[in-house]
Amino acid sequence: MDLNCDLGEGYGVWQMGDDAAVMPFIDRANIACGFHAGDYNIMQATVRLAKQHNVLIGAHPSYPDRHGFGRRAMQFSEDELRAMLLHQIGALEAICHAEQVSLSYVKPHGALYNAMQTDSKLFAVVVRTLHAMNRGRAKPLALMTLAKLKSDTEANIAARYDVPLLFEAFADRRYEANGELRARQFEGAVLQQQAAIVEQAVAFARGDVIQAHDGAELRLSADTLCVHGDNPQAVAAIKAIRERL
Repeated sequence: MDLNCDLGEGYGVWQMGDDAAVMPFIDRANIACGFHAGDYNIMQATVRLAKQHNVLIGAHPSYPDRHGFGRRAMQFSEDELRAMLLHQIGALEAICHAEQVSLSYVKPHGALYNAMQTDSKLFAVVVRTLHAMNRGRAKPLALMTLAKLKSDTEANIAARYDVPLLFEAFADRRYEANGELRARQFEGAVLQQQAAIVEQAVAFARGDVIQAHDGAELRLSADTLCVHGDNPQAVAAIKAIRERL
């Protein structure tokens, strides 16, 4: 089980989290591409930091929603969404190319990520966009998506377009009994205690059950574990998770 983290989510002189403190403890960096956070300077600096620590680099594209941090639902045509993804992923890949590192995968952010979990047509647009980008590529870009109780629909779509999937679980998010993430607007959606975060991370790594919000037991199979490092307490939790793993 490897660790991934959303990074590069500042803008200009404003920073969110301590990326330099997080990077030594993770395996994958999901780098914001400018639409919900990040800018060209931050993208470049984060790529360089990931390269320094031999961390795999992923694009973290979003709806164009700085004010809502990419967490507000938006509607776009298929062509608009495709162009939106190409714009963001392509910008980060250009920086990676200049820094002599590879872009490895894509993890949509916020409302876009959540919407594609329940909208198979939207999921297919994202997959087809990556399929187009993967033409002629020696190692295809993978798509990171939510580990669910049932992922047959997503797996079938991805297989049709030869796009590898990375299924992720969340160390610090509470789940519903059906395997969905508890929405952030509800109480208890985010785990606050380090001990609880570490124990949930270890349970995912071992393939054990976790406790859903209503107390039900839930077992999910994941390839990677998402951790968040946007405050000092979160950085300490990441270090503790790495030590336990």
